Amino acid sequence: MDLLQDLQWRGIIYQQTDEAGMKELLEKESVSLYCGADPTADSLHIGHLLPFLTMKRFQEHGHRPVVLVGGATGQIGDPSGKKEERQLQTREQVEYNVQAIKKQLETLYTAEGDNKAIMVNNLDWIGQIDMITFLRDYGKHIGVNYMLAKDTISSRLETGISYTEFTYTILQAMDFNHLYQEFNCKLQIGGSDQWGNITTGLELIRKMNDEEAKAFGMTIPLVTKADGTKFGKTEGGAIWLDPEKTSPYEFYQFWINTTDADVVKYLKFFTFLDKETIEGLEKAVEEEPHLRAAQKALAEEMTGMIHGNEALDQAKRITAALFSGDLKSLSSAEIREGFKDVPTHQVKDGESINLVDVLVDAKISSSKRQAREDVTNGAVYINGERVKDLNFDLDASVRLDNEFTIVRRGKKKYFMIQYA
Repeated sequence: MDLLQDLQWRGIIYQQTDEAGMKELLEKESVSLYCGADPTADSLHIGHLLPFLTMKRFQEHGHRPVVLVGGATGQIGDPSGKKEERQLQTREQVEYNVQAIKKQLETLYTAEGDNKAIMVNNLDWIGQIDMITFLRDYGKHIGVNYMLAKDTISSRLETGISYTEFTYTILQAMDFNHLYQEFNCKLQIGGSDQWGNITTGLELIRKMNDEEAKAFGMTIPLVTKADGTKFGKTEGGAIWLDPEKTSPYEFYQFWINTTDADVVKYLKFFTFLDKETIEGLEKAVEEEPHLRAAQKALAEEMTGMIHGNEALDQAKRITAALFSGDLKSLSSAEIREGFKDVPTHQVKDGESINLVDVLVDAKISSSKRQAREDVTNGAVYINGERVKDLNFDLDASVRLDNEFTIVRRGKKKYFMIQYA
C-alpha cells in the first residue's frame, strides 16, 4: 500500500481539505509537513501521540517532518476543546516545558538524511512581532465573521472568551504561513479539534502568498475506548511519556491491559506493524483471546518506542515475576516499582515482628485464627518465598533496602509492609 492507502486502512484520516490534491502532491514530491504541540505541561501524554506518530509514518515514506513546540502559543492557550479560559503559565514555566517536550519528540524521528526532522519553536518568529505588525500584516487578512464561524470560538461565546484566546487561531495560522515560506511546508496535521486552526492557516497562506500557493490540512480522529470512556487515562491520571511521571512498567501495563474490543484499533493507530502482522493478531484475538498476543505486541511496541529496549525488558521482567509470584529475579527497585499501588501497612522500625501479628494488624487475614491457618496451609509468601512457620518474624533479613517487605496471601493478593 502507498502512504495514504495505509493511513486509510489504519483509520487514521479523519478530515482532509483536498484529498485528490494531496494524493497528487505526495506522488509528485517529497513534502515537508508539520505538527505542533503547546507546552501546557512538562511532558506529553499518550493522548498527544497519534498526530506525531502519523507524521513519523510520512517520514518513513520519504517526507520531512517539521516538529513545532509552541513557546509562543503556549503562553496564550488554545481554546479548542476547552469550556473556559486556560490558566496562563509564567514564561519561565513555558520555556522549561518547551525543552522537556522537545527532548521527548526528538526521539521519535530520524535525525539523519535528506528528510531528517526539523525541530522549531514558534517563539522564534512570533516573539519578534510587535502589536502593530500583528494587526496590520496578519489580523487584516482574517475577518471577525470568519473567526466567529469556527466551532472553537462560537462554542465559547456564551460562557465567554478573552481576546487573548480569540486571537489564538491567527497565531497558529501565522505558524503555518511561516513554515510554508521558510521550509516549503505544504501540509499541517493535527487532532480533529485542530480543524479550525488548520483551515485558518490555509486562509492566511492563500492571502499572503502568490496565486500558486497551495497547502493542505489533515486531521486525525479522536482516540476513544470502545466503552466510551476517555483514552489514555487511568485512576491515577494521564499516561505520561515522562518516565518520572509514568514509569515504563506502568506504561507497559496500560497497553497490555487494553480490552479485546480496542486492541486491534490501537495496533493500527499507534504501532508500525504491517497489515499482515496486525491481521494475524486480530485473528488471535478472535480465536485465542486468553493468550493476549495482540495486547503483548501492543505493549512491547509502544514501550520500546517511547522508553527503549532496556526499559521494555525491565517492564516485561517485572510483569512476569508478578504473574508467577517469583520475586527473586527482581531488584528491590523493580519490586518497589511493581508494588507501588498495593495496600500498605506501616510498622515501627527496628522491631522484630511476628508474622501472624502482622497479618492481622495489616488486615491481610481477618483474625489470628485465620492468620495461623493461612500460614500453616502455605498461603503466605514473604518476598516471593512461602513461609509456613508460625514463629516467623519479619526481621532485618526480610527487609528490602531496609525499608519494606512484600507479603502475598493466596495467588494474587499482595501487600507492602513499610518500616518507619
